[in-house]
Amino acid sequence: MNSDRFVISDSMWMSLRELLPGKSNDRGVTAVDNRRFLEAVLWRVRTGSPWRDLPDGFGNWNSTFRRFRRWAKAGVFENLFNALSDEPDFEYAMIDGTIVSVHQKATGAKGGLKIRPSGAQKVA
Repeated sequence: MNSDRFVISDSMWMSLRELLPGKSNDRGVTAVDNRRFLEAVLWRVRTGSPWRDLPDGFGNWNSTFRRFRRWAKAGVFENLFNALSDEPDFEYAMIDGTIVSVHQKATGAKGGLKIRPSGAQKVA
């Protein structure tokens, strides 16, 4: 795997890792690859590919999928979202035509209103 293409920076990972299950102070198995797992989930979301197309560098696709389902059912991703949404970093901000529309004159359209309401008098 090309770690230069990963999404989670070291500083972001430091703030995320304590929010995830599998810490040494948690009951059960200690997770040694939470960061790689999160990168796998983000890779899948970013590419829109099926789980079966997960690159081998992320581990077995079926194990990753089952872990994803366990975390989703346990509310881990919702907890992450709630914890991180309190401190937006505004690294990415997008505005597109689906949420902001431009007046037709701003797009270079010629002229203005061609149809006058019925009964409207022409101004001299």
